[in-house]
Amino acid sequence: MSEIRSAVDALAAEDLHGLTNGQTLERTAALVQLANRVAAELTRTVRHGELTQAAEHDGLKSMRSWLIGHARLAPNDASKLVRSGRVLEHFPAVATGFADGEVTAAQVDLVADAVRPADVARAQEQDVDLGAFDRDWATIAAGASHDVLKVAVQRFADALDPDGPEPDPTEGRRLSIAKHADGSVTGRFELDAVGGEKVEAAIESIVQANRPKGDERTRAQQNADALVQLCDNQLASGHLPTLRTVKPHVIVTVDVEDLVDPATGPDAARTGFGATLSAARARWVACDSTVTRLVLGPDGLPLDVGRTHRVVPPHLRKAVEQRDGHCVFAGCGAPTHWCDVHHLVEWVNDGETSLDNSALLCERHHTKVHHGFRVARDDGAPPGHRWRTWRPDGTEILIGPLLP
Repeated sequence: MSEIRSAVDALAAEDLHGLTNGQTLERTAALVQLANRVAAELTRTVRHGELTQAAEHDGLKSMRSWLIGHARLAPNDASKLVRSGRVLEHFPAVATGFADGEVTAAQVDLVADAVRPADVARAQEQDVDLGAFDRDWATIAAGASHDVLKVAVQRFADALDPDGPEPDPTEGRRLSIAKHADGSVTGRFELDAVGGEKVEAAIESIVQANRPKGDERTRAQQNADALVQLCDNQLASGHLPTLRTVKPHVIVTVDVEDLVDPATGPDAARTGFGATLSAARARWVACDSTVTRLVLGPDGLPLDVGRTHRVVPPHLRKAVEQRDGHCVFAGCGAPTHWCDVHHLVEWVNDGETSLDNSALLCERHHTKVHHGFRVARDDGAPPGHRWRTWRPDGTEILIGPLLP
């Protein structure tokens, strides 16, 4: 181990600025292979520790718990490491490729995720030749892309169940959502082929319908925006099941002082599911919303609940939709049912809830307008006048013919 540490120290001390591009790539390839070999040896050692119950030496019941507590690995990474060690016992060719640095830890995890202990038992019962899969996977992993290996690994599941899964796919569906300290969320989902096709089709329809000129979003950002838009459409439709006698909706609680204060005001508002929002973000939500006034006592308990009223009444929204037809931000044509009614002068700043003070904006561009961009209609223009859009620096976004 001391020799390995010394070798890594020597690598870290090398000056990379003198390398040519070719030398940089050669060094990268060599380090990837070395990292694979180290990962293989770590996997082998963890498996040995599991078989010998080495974690008991430190008073822990499993190598997974030891990796989490002593090596500070994330629980998911610790599970992958333990699982990979178990599955490699059944696939010696893949294990050899891993030890030689030709197979990556991610590729081994792909195999481990597809071949659980119960699957190994089923393969033995059905006389499925694990050795053939082992040799094929080792060859593919060493010479093809990760996606090709995915297809090859799927062949194992096909061999165990040639007819495919049962008609009811719901048992295999999973969706987990984690909320972080800043209110943002991350998630992971697993769907059957048909369920996944439905999700992809729905998201793709919105992605393809919302491609404004100059859009610089990545594909992942477009997909995420489309998912939020799907939920927004459903919430706005009023057709979702009720939650505790009321239709599901986005709840934001904010002090009236923060709502009318033009400052950003971090952590000024709280959502129904516990996220915190800035005052600026709360004002963005309030543009097209239903408002209920609550008077709180010194102990924070409600003393009075005022009447709920909708900021933009239905008849005004219909008029704005009829006039604007789509999102009015330059280059965007998002349909009306994707849009909020934005107050050009915010209603919390005494802006009128009127047709002249309203503009139809999709979620993305509604956010832009609340962060420095500006939209306005031509003053004194006749019916059919157009909307104009300005950047935060005051320059106008102009849509003209494409240059050759």
